[in-house]
Amino acid sequence: MTDRPNGLTYAQAGVDIDAGNALIEAIKPLAKATRRPGADAALGGFGALFDLKAAGYADPLLVSTTDGVGTKLKVAIDTGMHDTVGIDLVAMCVNDLLAQGAEPLLFLDYFATGKLNVEEATRVVGGIAEGCRQAGAALVGGETAEMPGMYREGDYDLAGFSVGAVERGAVLPRLDDQRAGDLIIGLGSSGPHSNGYSLVRRIVERSGLAWADPAPFAEGQTLAQALMAPTRIYIKSVLPQIKAGLVKGCAHITGGGLIENPPRAVAEGLTANFDWNAWTLPPVFAWMQQVGGVSDHELRRTFNCGVGLILIVAPGDAPAVLEALLAAGEDAFVCGQLAAA
Repeated sequence: MTDRPNGLTYAQAGVDIDAGNALIEAIKPLAKATRRPGADAALGGFGALFDLKAAGYADPLLVSTTDGVGTKLKVAIDTGMHDTVGIDLVAMCVNDLLAQGAEPLLFLDYFATGKLNVEEATRVVGGIAEGCRQAGAALVGGETAEMPGMYREGDYDLAGFSVGAVERGAVLPRLDDQRAGDLIIGLGSSGPHSNGYSLVRRIVERSGLAWADPAPFAEGQTLAQALMAPTRIYIKSVLPQIKAGLVKGCAHITGGGLIENPPRAVAEGLTANFDWNAWTLPPVFAWMQQVGGVSDHELRRTFNCGVGLILIVAPGDAPAVLEALLAAGEDAFVCGQLAAA
């Protein structure tokens, strides 16, 4: 090929291929640590293979989910707290798989930025790998996009994609099995998880507090540390209850809160009646409600209010399910029941 004097390079246009290669090398051991039966989690190919037979499935259906972290990323960018948003990314996808009764098998991520910072991106992917470890999913690949002019300096965006499997006869919700009187079990959240952060940021702005100030609702933590608590991943505690046939329905409480999400797991003709006195509203939500003047309905429609996941179970199965969840480290409690609509 002919050399051209004063020729432009991709690097001069703002895209550093060497930085991208350095990131791949940095995250290879992180992905390798997420290996599981069916996937070797090797990076570098054009695609990733998964062996469902090796994972122990006989007649599986595949379930796929995709999601992001939303404007919680703005808090991470503004505070330099990049280590846990990857956990949020995984959680938002794999907890949705759980709502279908599926076990997470593999995960891919998409990281987009204006100028790649290898150290920062490695911290983000480290969180993704940790989320995959908690979920039992293999981090099999992803895409890093450096796009000058698309993002302001320091900004980045994340998207995740997960695939799970469930045996054909075990898909949730089991709508035909649900009855009035079935109990709703709530599993405690770690905070707002990854929803409502456009409102969270407005409330923080109204409060006059800086991210580095002590959190009024969390002793020993800054405001940023308290509000960046990663989304809880419920796979390892809940999946055994689903596989044992003890769960009739499951809802991941994300955007839409406790108003919009539960109906997605409830049969037609039934409704989820919550006992709002069955648990204490966590201090972070009480603080946001007070500072923001947020109504009860708006709070319940925007946030999880301390309940990150709900399960629908028969009354006779509830004691065993609760005992198992508590033994697995969950804050689990009966928070309502199904009733005729």
